[in-house]
Amino acid sequence: MPVINSIANSFDEMAEWRQHIHSNPELGFECHETAKFVVERLKEFGIDDISEGWAKTGVVAVIKGKGEGGTIGLRADMDALPMPEMTGLEYASTNEGKMHACGHDGHTTMLLGAAKYLAETRNFSGRVVLMFQPAEEGGGGAEVMCEEGVIEKYGISQVFAIHNMPELPVGEFQTRAGPVMASVDDFEIEIFGKGGHAARPHFSVDPIVAATAMVQSLHTIVSRNIDPIECGVISVTQIHAGTAYNVIPETAKIMGTIRSFEPAVKAVMQKRLVEVMENIAAAYETRAELTYHDGYPATVNNAEKAAFAVKVAASIVGEDKVSDQAARRMGAEDFSFMLNKVPGAYVFVGNGDSAALHHQSYNFNDEAAPVGASYLARIVEAAQPV
Repeated sequence: MPVINSIANSFDEMAEWRQHIHSNPELGFECHETAKFVVERLKEFGIDDISEGWAKTGVVAVIKGKGEGGTIGLRADMDALPMPEMTGLEYASTNEGKMHACGHDGHTTMLLGAAKYLAETRNFSGRVVLMFQPAEEGGGGAEVMCEEGVIEKYGISQVFAIHNMPELPVGEFQTRAGPVMASVDDFEIEIFGKGGHAARPHFSVDPIVAATAMVQSLHTIVSRNIDPIECGVISVTQIHAGTAYNVIPETAKIMGTIRSFEPAVKAVMQKRLVEVMENIAAAYETRAELTYHDGYPATVNNAEKAAFAVKVAASIVGEDKVSDQAARRMGAEDFSFMLNKVPGAYVFVGNGDSAALHHQSYNFNDEAAPVGASYLARIVEAAQPV
């Protein structure tokens, strides 16, 4: 069962949708025009059960199948990234400093393509709930939609999503059971010393010296406290201190990220972060305060749903084009909040030889859209057959 013919025949239309969205990127929860575009397309497909305003600009639509049955959820993210585009495309971003550098324009297009087909055929039982979500890139739009009760309101019992993957050939899929994307937390450490003249350091308590020692020690936590068989990342990504060449500042700030797949590993890193911070600060006669931000949890695929997703993908592109042993990735994904509510699976579809995600030269490959749309449509038909 290859790519669905009617979806393949809609290639030009889907490319037009995708390129329009690409030209008009929006950030975070402010996906007003993108949501409007999505609603217009859904209405064209004859879908009239549409609810707007989820997580401010999210859109939820329901397509009813033939007869009684369950309710399955499909999710696509809509937001772009706050970065300039350097693709040189005719349809490049018209919103300065904003760019679809992660392919959410393609994800939205794939779900629209599946929606059009499902609304035309309705060759499934029960209902499918389409969730077009804002604010995946750091805002946690999926968490907000879950807090607003999207899963409970529609009685969603299983949920699926898709993400493009550069370097994976177009027409291939990857996923795995269990953790597939990491959890991500952010931290800020402010170090308080005593400022003074750089020529008289013995009358000051230098927070920069404490900060540099702290950075070195924080980067040993994973290598010396985490089982080498497990995975964890601590990266200090920012240091802020000082205003002049000849002034020892009063304070310094360290900022960074913690990522892991397992809660136990995260707990060890959190514990050691505090211990290293407090003891290094004391050793340098400074004082330190930690601000810790819990972010997205790990994206964990239900084993049964992951196997089901592999079977459906194989029915479209062939078993040799689908892997159930995708490498776990330290990137994070807020679809994890939905997977914490109900079982489901997150899969990757090939984007071909493109620039990397979050790169200024990245572009979603329109050839991947019919493949992903067919997968999403077949997931519904296979999960809830008539």
